[in-house]
Amino acid sequence: MRKWLRRMRGTVLMGLTWALIWAPVGLLIGMIVDPDGAMDEPWILVGTLPGFLAGVIFSVVLGVAARRHKLDDLSVAQVGGWGALAGLLLGLLPLLLGDHGPDKPRVLPLDLVIVGAITLLSTISAAGSLVLARKAARPELTEGSANMSSFAAAEGEAEELPTVRR
Repeated sequence: MRKWLRRMRGTVLMGLTWALIWAPVGLLIGMIVDPDGAMDEPWILVGTLPGFLAGVIFSVVLGVAARRHKLDDLSVAQVGGWGALAGLLLGLLPLLLGDHGPDKPRVLPLDLVIVGAITLLSTISAAGSLVLARKAARPELTEGSANMSSFAAAEGEAEELPTVRR
């Protein structure tokens, strides 16, 4: 049970992170598309809602595809491909569930642009998520942050603590 709760928390956090990152995209679309320039519509939702859903779908795809792999085993291109798959699934969902009557075409050119944009954003977000996760897993040593006594001396060197000069 605890394992499932941890996975669910990770999935929701991935969705929230992507929503936060995609929010400026919605604002940019609003600045371009808003007819009166008032920005009084909730354009931020145009970025955050697809971002959240794409992050959740990506997290599920990643959990299934990379179940037994470590971060170092995954390539950026591979994870980017899984992000593209998540974006494609999200982008095609409204087309598959939409109302398509005999007088309405199945796919409009604008639909393809939206699917392409969501797929591209998902690919970039997935690759960026892997890069950030790797960076977080390997913290850099900075001056003053290393506890020098915890490092073993190299072979043939005397183990000596560094002195601080003032």
